[in-house]
Amino acid sequence: MTGEYRHSLDSKGRVFIPSKMRDEAGDTLYVTISMEKCLSVYSQSSWDALCAKVNAMPYIRQKKMRPLFAFASKCEADAQGRILIPSNLRAFANIEKNVTIIGCNNHIELWNADYWDEVSSEEITPDNIAKVMEELEF
Repeated sequence: MTGEYRHSLDSKGRVFIPSKMRDEAGDTLYVTISMEKCLSVYSQSSWDALCAKVNAMPYIRQKKMRPLFAFASKCEADAQGRILIPSNLRAFANIEKNVTIIGCNNHIELWNADYWDEVSSEEITPDNIAKVMEELEF
């Protein structure tokens, strides 16, 4: 998935998922915590692939994945394309009103818009882009 979109939470804690992303991801989404101060949103097939990888791990390594599953929430998009973000997940990512939604290859990320602006300004530099391209052997 690709792209960057800006939306706001409504009074019930719902956020609109852009139609281009919903077309790729479907209407059933799994929202959970991330390694960064944002939320990761997976399609059913991406979530299933993640679960399969975890299931293939030895139990001692699976235990490290507990927070990912403990905070996960299965969300169904409503007729307007919105999903409800549970309050504990909104608190984790400090999402109160303005949300930046970004495509991140096989998943979507939901960011507090102000925090995303800080993160992206550090990531979107010629030097950093050059390093990424080098890692990809371009």
